[in-house]
Amino acid sequence: MAARGGGDSDGVGAGRALPPHSPSGAVLHTVEMHTGGEPLRIIPRLEAAERAAAAGLSLLSLRREVAARHDHVRRALMHEPRGHAGMYGAVVVRGGAAADGAHLAALFLHCAGYSAMCGHAVMALGRFALDYGLVPAPTRPETAVRLRCPCGPVTAFVPWDGHRSGNPVRFHSVPAFAAATDLAIDVPGHGKVVVDIGYGGTFYAFLSAEQLGLDVCSSKTRDLVSAASAVTEAVKKQFKLHHPESEDLAFLYGTILTDGKDAFSEEPTTNICVFADEQVDRSPTGSGVTARIALQYHKGLIQLHQSRTFQSSTTGSLFTGKAVKEAKFGNYNAVIVEVSGEAFYTGTATFTVEEEDPLKHGFFLK
Repeated sequence: MAARGGGDSDGVGAGRALPPHSPSGAVLHTVEMHTGGEPLRIIPRLEAAERAAAAGLSLLSLRREVAARHDHVRRALMHEPRGHAGMYGAVVVRGGAAADGAHLAALFLHCAGYSAMCGHAVMALGRFALDYGLVPAPTRPETAVRLRCPCGPVTAFVPWDGHRSGNPVRFHSVPAFAAATDLAIDVPGHGKVVVDIGYGGTFYAFLSAEQLGLDVCSSKTRDLVSAASAVTEAVKKQFKLHHPESEDLAFLYGTILTDGKDAFSEEPTTNICVFADEQVDRSPTGSGVTARIALQYHKGLIQLHQSRTFQSSTTGSLFTGKAVKEAKFGNYNAVIVEVSGEAFYTGTATFTVEEEDPLKHGFFLK
């Protein structure tokens, strides 16, 4: 908390640790990172989440609890003026049923709510866990970091030189599968299109941008976002999703428009992911790469351990992905997918609230 010390002669007030803020309001410390251009605002400690986790809540139950009772924290950190329309975050949870034996658990935050899986966040959190001492006795040259996500357990493999983490970071996914292929959907304003639906910790619809009269590499981002959002809404109305373990996870997170290059190639394939409420992923989308690899494997387009490179149409950043093992998930034939990318630190921040601020919990401007 802030010391109320007076200012120095230069007017900067070096004796003041924090600006004036509500004594009853939260002081939120964050670590700022990005993976492939997609931001991650890490909240290392959220007392309300820790108390709920200590009471024995599972991570999915904790996700519901935080959404119902503490959503002002998400809004304050994701929305303007502290965040922006493309902000993404993660609350770190340690111990209890929520972590379920993992080094850490994570609640994923975005501008419209809470997601079940986030690959770019997993890669960043893998580095964070090592650099901030969440993993006892890390090993060189690489340490396995066990994370519990709302969709299930994932493992990140992080370079470690004995002093600091490095890149690239890779992770092994939850079982990923094809939920539907060659599904005809009527999209208002675009007519009938054919989509695939894949699960990589969360569900996405996939189709080539060409079906919508667009080019994923050259069309305006605004046009791609509008078209992808129209597909998402149409799929939600025309196709019912099922998750083998929890109906909490049976929701369509977004639509990924591709360049249509699904057959195996050494050349990168480009995509753009539009998720939640028209939010655009700046990275190639870790859970999207997972789901797209599962679809390509299901269709016989790739084999186990064949790596593909995925490029973001927004930043040009690259992830690689490959199916590393077959699995069974409920009635689905699934695969474990390895996704690799680079995560970097951009800074730290401390956020405060003044109680009389009418916009203290943020506002969302699309």
